[in-house]
Amino acid sequence: MKAAIFVEPGRIVLGEKPVPDVGPLDALMKITTTTICGTDVHILKGEYPVEKGLTVGHEPVGRIEKLGSAVYGFTEGQRVIAGAITPSGTSTASLCGFHAQCGGQEGHGWKAIGGWRFGNTIDGAQAEYLLVPDAMANLAPIPDGLSDEQVLMCPDIMSTGFGGAESGKIRIGDTVAVFAQGPIGLFATAGAYMMGATTIIGVESIPARMAMSRQMGATHVVDFSKVDPVDEIMKITDGRGVDVAIEALGLQSTFEGALRVLRPGGTLSSLGVYSGDLTIPCDAFSAGLGDNHIVTTLCPGGKERMRRLMATVASGRIDTKALVTHRFPLDSIVDAYELFANQRGGVLKVAITT
Repeated sequence: MKAAIFVEPGRIVLGEKPVPDVGPLDALMKITTTTICGTDVHILKGEYPVEKGLTVGHEPVGRIEKLGSAVYGFTEGQRVIAGAITPSGTSTASLCGFHAQCGGQEGHGWKAIGGWRFGNTIDGAQAEYLLVPDAMANLAPIPDGLSDEQVLMCPDIMSTGFGGAESGKIRIGDTVAVFAQGPIGLFATAGAYMMGATTIIGVESIPARMAMSRQMGATHVVDFSKVDPVDEIMKITDGRGVDVAIEALGLQSTFEGALRVLRPGGTLSSLGVYSGDLTIPCDAFSAGLGDNHIVTTLCPGGKERMRRLMATVASGRIDTKALVTHRFPLDSIVDAYELFANQRGGVLKVAITT
């Protein structure tokens, strides 16, 4: 089968691999559509370490090619997705209710990978076929009438963005700031809107993303290239600050900005994947006396999470397909990476078809 293979920092190439063997609890998916994530770009650049020779990608849409002998409740040929995070349902993390952390155990400790396995510790979705572990916990049938592109955001960025809003415990009437309006930030904005926030401030500088931010529910969009976003957000809120600030980029500057715009007792909901140590300024942290909360979220995965997200899409409450701005065949995956990694042509998300 064809697969996008990490060769070394700076090189992901289209190569060939054997079609995976299917174990009793597994399922083999024939990928019909997948996409590229910002995390894949971190892998390409060598900023996130994975083994050389790994197939990358963690956002699969397709159909069941083959079921393991112990898997029931599904049929071969059925259209399905699987989340980027693949919990077993039986681990300590899963049994404690933290399904996204299932898979991070290593010996007597934990690794900072949570339950992210596709394209991280096992072969991923940018290929013609994908082996899905613990299939009964992770495969989710696609509702009739939904296209591949409509559900393409569910495995990762929709789940992650919504998760940031959920972790922030947004309430009706809240004021929310979302730092960065890339794909995950846009879904955090949409999640804040759907949870009842009435003032939603997006922070962005790219015009296409600023426009999409308003489409997703932002009432204000602050262009950080023209004004100081902290000052502007404090002006918009009449000096009160925001109830919840969502950080969706993974930089010191956006994390610190999100901390500085919180009202007393506010919540910073962090979605960014950080590549270095974070520093928390004493004044922004109110010297530890501000009753603030800092929470982190890894993309919630699993069958039930995917079902809920696809039900949201099917209801018509959100237009996920609008984020697909470019389309490539798997044969052109290198070109797709070049476009996406360099953020050319107003790209938000690319659809890769096999």
